[in-house]
Amino acid sequence: MTNDTATTALPLAPGHWALDPLHSSVGFTVRHLGIAKVRGRFERLEAELFVGERVEDVRVSATVDLASIDTGNADRDAHVRASDLLDVEKRPTMTYRSTRVSGAGEDWTMEGELTIGEVTRPVTVAVEFGGLVDVPMDGSRHAGFEATGEIRRSEFGLDFAPGLLGEVVKIQLDMQFVEPKNA
Repeated sequence: MTNDTATTALPLAPGHWALDPLHSSVGFTVRHLGIAKVRGRFERLEAELFVGERVEDVRVSATVDLASIDTGNADRDAHVRASDLLDVEKRPTMTYRSTRVSGAGEDWTMEGELTIGEVTRPVTVAVEFGGLVDVPMDGSRHAGFEATGEIRRSEFGLDFAPGLLGEVVKIQLDMQFVEPKNA
């Protein structure tokens, strides 16, 4: 289906939407020994959604604290943070900056640049718009999104433990943003 993003009506009010960190997460899945999946998440993230008048004006930026990794095993997490693996002293954050957003309705695509340490590569994610809701307790309006994509570890200089860990890391973001007060 062809979509002319210039004529797509945006369902969100213009302005800077703030992340609701209590209802947002960054998760990942990577194969271990090629036979099973290890799942994890990052506990600390910051993100912002800027909505303009047109789809071409939409921008998303996010920063993830890599030291906040949680795979459900403290010993494994400490090892992943160490200098022989992720090396969070050298690579403290992972950042994403969108360069283009397109789509309509519930299904969107976001192209952008992911930086881990000193390496930046293009990454495209599929985005599902979950909708808008007014929160009864405070009257704020929240928008929900799920974004999924994948990266290849070696493209970011994370080629440690070949054969032990899979090359492909699948990423899932569940994000809620709060509408600007002046919307």
